[in-house]
Amino acid sequence: MPRRLTDPNDERRDFAARYASLEGTAAFAETFCERRGFARDTALKVALIVEELLCNAIEHGFGGECDDAIGISLCAEGRELTLLYEDGAPPFDPFAAKIDPEPIDAALESRPVGGLGLRLVRGFLADARYAREDGRNRLRITLREDDSSPR
Repeated sequence: MPRRLTDPNDERRDFAARYASLEGTAAFAETFCERRGFARDTALKVALIVEELLCNAIEHGFGGECDDAIGISLCAEGRELTLLYEDGAPPFDPFAAKIDPEPIDAALESRPVGGLGLRLVRGFLADARYAREDGRNRLRITLREDDSSPR
């Protein structure tokens, strides 16, 4: 049975909605992946996803740094890694946002501002879901590591 956004998780950490938390979220992802035998590139993808979500929450959701808790949970089942992310910023579903049709390698001058980070993140995902529950944004993101990933 697939995990719901509110199910208990293997490991959870809370971080303040501050740029200084980025180092801690990356270390959390790296340590979790290492202990469960995931490839380093998987840990880097998880760290990038969390960085994008956290920075967007700070910049666009909260309108600046604050002490609001950002919840990060990581679950591993076989070669699947599930990230559960939650924040108390105003409602925002990053998976419903329109994708920029401009090719990703287009000249910087021709690209609109914003959206590139979410576009990159979407390319890593096997599954992604959003819910607004109890006044919080909750994202369930699944990455699958194939058997050919270097360890």
